[in-house]
Amino acid sequence: MAFSSGSGKGPMADINVTPLVDVMLVLLIIFMITAPMLTHKVKIDLPQPNPNIVQPENPPEPVRLKIDQSGALYWNDTPIDELGLKAQLAVIGGQTDTSKQPEVQISAADGVAYESVARVLADAKSYGLTKIGFNEGE
Repeated sequence: MAFSSGSGKGPMADINVTPLVDVMLVLLIIFMITAPMLTHKVKIDLPQPNPNIVQPENPPEPVRLKIDQSGALYWNDTPIDELGLKAQLAVIGGQTDTSKQPEVQISAADGVAYESVARVLADAKSYGLTKIGFNEGE
């Protein structure tokens, strides 16, 4: 008999579960005490919609500005130089109603230098453009 309890010569095969039960009861009590504390309400002040703001019915088409790896600029798939870009940005930024400004969506190639993108962003900011977005490079 491998598991006989009469002889004290072999290894004991029974597991003492008393410490395990003690630990589990302590954890159960801890969770029973702390669980009600976790359900308290937190007051959050969310912004409310303003009915006085009128959204434009027909927003203008966005402008696609693409920058390729060499730093060349394309305004709606038409090649443009830096002076032409500044002129176009001045026209868009010169509009007094910012809700009628088209969004400028910048799409930079993967290998383009950061300096080219930063220069375009700085020009857009200097002409007062507020709607600038980024698309994944092609």
